[in-house]
Amino acid sequence: MSPMLSNTSGPRAAIATGLAALALMTIAGLGHAQASFDEDFDDETKPWQEIAIQLPAPPLAENLLPFEVSATATQSFAIDAKSLTVGTDGVVRYTLVTTSPAGAKNVSYEGIRCASFEKKLYAFGHPDGSWSRSRRDQWERIVRNAANRQHATLALDYFCDNLTVAGNAEQMLSRIRRQRSIRDVPGQ
Repeated sequence: MSPMLSNTSGPRAAIATGLAALALMTIAGLGHAQASFDEDFDDETKPWQEIAIQLPAPPLAENLLPFEVSATATQSFAIDAKSLTVGTDGVVRYTLVTTSPAGAKNVSYEGIRCASFEKKLYAFGHPDGSWSRSRRDQWERIVRNAANRQHATLALDYFCDNLTVAGNAEQMLSRIRRQRSIRDVPGQ
């Protein structure tokens, strides 16, 4: 047997084979990591997907934050501070309490998607604290020029900075509490 052949079956050969396999796995892993890294930046081609929602607890009077809609509004509006969330899908969700001049209240769980300037009505609240699903739970453009323009006010003044979410839920609640529009406060 030649000295060359005797070295191919010993401990050195096993180490060399192991190192070669490790190198191949590393190269393959780097290729996969590169593909994954590139995919992370391919957001424009990925379709947006809404996350599953969980209905909040019914609103309590002490958690309601009123906000001004317009001088011509025929109703008053308030957000339940405990319900306001910003989802990983970029949707700001909240419970809205609308009160008529006669005192009748409507409670709804809604969402605003800043990226598309749309709103969605998920559910209606009942006096017993239960919810019923909205039959019209589709995304709709937000109307800016209506007398009761609560969605436009929330989006433009408190939730959205152009087409992006303007901070986290606590920052949004702070703006509503202070009645300070995002357009009035630079960097807020």
